[in-house]
Amino acid sequence: MPLSSKSARPGASNEILSLAAAGLGSVRPERFAERVYETLFHAIVEGRIAVGSKLPSENDLATLFEVSRPVVRQALDRLREDQLVESLRGSGTYVKEKVGLAPARPDGEPETRIGHIMNGLELRLVLEPECAYMAALRRNKQDLEKLDTLLLGFEEANRVGGIAHHYDFGFHEAIAQATGNLRFVQVMKTLEYDVSHAVNMLRHLMHIPPWKRSQDAMDEHRQIFELIRQQDAEGARRAMRGHIENARTRMFNSRPGL
Repeated sequence: MPLSSKSARPGASNEILSLAAAGLGSVRPERFAERVYETLFHAIVEGRIAVGSKLPSENDLATLFEVSRPVVRQALDRLREDQLVESLRGSGTYVKEKVGLAPARPDGEPETRIGHIMNGLELRLVLEPECAYMAALRRNKQDLEKLDTLLLGFEEANRVGGIAHHYDFGFHEAIAQATGNLRFVQVMKTLEYDVSHAVNMLRHLMHIPPWKRSQDAMDEHRQIFELIRQQDAEGARRAMRGHIENARTRMFNSRPGL
């Protein structure tokens, strides 16, 4: 596509990215590039930034996320590796047309991605119900306040069409923290964005409508929170297992909006 045609296309909405950046909260320095990458990744594959749109400049992205330009460059390099954006000298960085099933890296083959997703779900089915059980027995006032804040952020982001993945994972991580067992938290951190990232990329490559979190998913979060608040450990365990199993069904449902 000629440069003149590209330069005439609209820019990505700073409002969408601002909503996401504002919700990231405290971030460890080594995770800055990861967070910027993940936010842009989800905005692109979920269609919040349209194909052909020009991303904000490196300087603008650095200001928006309160990071340095080298951090932004790292994030953009990963998006280029994913074939989600392309940079044109003297013009800027643009969201690419959807590519076919021809990933740049061997580990990007669809079968490998599906196996990766299923392995992640299997681990979550073992880990997270037990975290919910222990959180219900051990949670304190601060844990409940944090869970409630994350729930409200998740629901508001979904209501206004913002990027909600950091609230979603944050809720699950906060349940692990409420167990008081640092090992659970450490394992949960290895899963950060893991499943939703893999599913969204797979659907993007296969030209399937993006996975959208449903009201059912948010209702399930609210139910888990209430059971933890009530210290119903067995109920929290069952609700979390049902939530993970329902998430598996929703992830692979190809109909939009489910």
